[in-house]
Amino acid sequence: MKFKGLLLKFLIWRVKHVSTTNFVIITSGVIGIIAGLAAVTLKESVHVLQNFLTRDFQQEFGNYLYLSYPLIGIVLTLLLSKYILKEKLGHGITDILYSISKKSSIVKRTKTFSRMLTSTLTVGFGGSVGLEAPIVVTGSAIGSNIGRLVHLNYKQRTLLIGCGSAGAISAIFNSPIAGVIFSIEVILAEVTISSFIPLLIASVCGALVSLTLLGDDVLFSFNLTDEFIAADTPFYIFLGIFTGLVALYFTKVVGKVEGLIKNVKGDLNRAILGGVSLGFLIFLLPPLYGEGYDTITKLLEGNAQNILNNSLFFDEIESFYIIVLFAAGIILVKPIATALTIGSGGSGGIFAPSLFLGGVTGFLFAYLINKIGITDPISLSNFTLVGMSGVMSAVLHAPLTAIFLIAEITSGYTLFVPLMIVSAISYSTISYFEKYSMYTKPLVEKGDLIYHDKDRQVLSLIDLKKVIETDLLVIDPDATLGELVDLVRFSKRNIFPVVNKERELMGIVTLDDIREIMFDEESRKNIIVNTLMHSPPTFVTGKENMRSVMMKFEKTGAWNLPVLEDGKYEGFVSKSRIFNAYRKKLIRQQIE
Repeated sequence: MKFKGLLLKFLIWRVKHVSTTNFVIITSGVIGIIAGLAAVTLKESVHVLQNFLTRDFQQEFGNYLYLSYPLIGIVLTLLLSKYILKEKLGHGITDILYSISKKSSIVKRTKTFSRMLTSTLTVGFGGSVGLEAPIVVTGSAIGSNIGRLVHLNYKQRTLLIGCGSAGAISAIFNSPIAGVIFSIEVILAEVTISSFIPLLIASVCGALVSLTLLGDDVLFSFNLTDEFIAADTPFYIFLGIFTGLVALYFTKVVGKVEGLIKNVKGDLNRAILGGVSLGFLIFLLPPLYGEGYDTITKLLEGNAQNILNNSLFFDEIESFYIIVLFAAGIILVKPIATALTIGSGGSGGIFAPSLFLGGVTGFLFAYLINKIGITDPISLSNFTLVGMSGVMSAVLHAPLTAIFLIAEITSGYTLFVPLMIVSAISYSTISYFEKYSMYTKPLVEKGDLIYHDKDRQVLSLIDLKKVIETDLLVIDPDATLGELVDLVRFSKRNIFPVVNKERELMGIVTLDDIREIMFDEESRKNIIVNTLMHSPPTFVTGKENMRSVMMKFEKTGAWNLPVLEDGKYEGFVSKSRIFNAYRKKLIRQQIE
């Protein structure tokens, strides 16, 4: 009570002395700092756990621990999320987009810390996913809940969600520009010029926290050693196509494998199957363990043999063909490992796997070109970095984020031209096959996410079940016209559903259908309702989204349509009721 009283006094003071615009800017800085602290905490927690589990590995038996670590991590994550946090995990950024689109930018308070705890266990024990999505969820939840605490409306809460994600990405990579662009490309559907200032403030604050506490020890960084050579441009063009196809493979395989493992009945059975399978894959290909940034760093150092380190079978072999097959195996298996981690109950995201996959792809591409010898040797490190940008651009459908992220983590813009070439071509390649990213596709298919269409976005917020009208008087198909006329006297509607004893809709009768005969005494005695009824132009179900319903109204030209659930009559839905709900939602969005 004391806290609520102090908060109320503060809010009253704020309204009197600080404009909403300035207050949002100040709040964005606070959110950036908190998100930055969360990012640093998560990174350090995971790395401490990983170092504890993998230090002093003995080559002879160390690999066998890989068989058990992922299983332990996924099972612990499942138990924590299901029985203590009581949250359902999955693709966290998709959940944030759903909260913005369908829940008025209200994110559960527990998400301010839940994804940090679960991802620490999953990734710390070797889950083949990244920390970026969990920390974005954490930052977004911080933004949403602070916005609710200080009574900001829907638009302002949404902006603060973007600020939280910008601060988190900025802190974890020390990349303030990429943090802002990520929020604009991935999180926020609509951005105005006035939105940039809070996003910039939050992102800068997140980066400052990271620099203060970690210095240069960020999640991933590399200092460029080779210059961009314009003569390599044709190879970058081919790399763009190649990374686009690899990203398409990643997207398809992750979706397919996740679907298969989710068909396994029982959460614990699913976790055990996924953990054991993942452990086996890591046993064969150790670079799949965790986020994989250590492997990328080794590739950037130019010694291809390093990717075989810790491999029980290939560590002592120095062969071009073994390195090529090993790298190709990583590319083929990484999507499976990522899907097993997430689908079986682990916590993490596809951000880091896309960077990892892109790095290996770029390295393998350049390594093969150099071995073939059709030109002067090309830079392994440059193509590795640009490959990271290409796959990430395509998987996340965020080319600008990919370009600026790699530019910032390499501390310069030397590779800006090839980054632009590869990211653009890669994004265009996957867009030919997949219009939406892995984050947005499931929401768009369900009608839960609509970009750049305010009317459809507001309509998507309307719950069909709440606008179903049940006050229409029903009539039995075997009833007489006289019985129907008796209903007309009490009804305020001009539509009469014809429903049998099993609550099945047989047809409808309108007042216009009986107007000319309803006062004829002979007709009222002899005419049966089932001879008057006619079929409605179509029907809707209670599970349909509003986009589908409005399309049916548009195609039929009707103003009223019946609602059926499992074949049973539930009521009617009308255009006028939907439009009324639309107006209320629009007004509420403006004042919330």
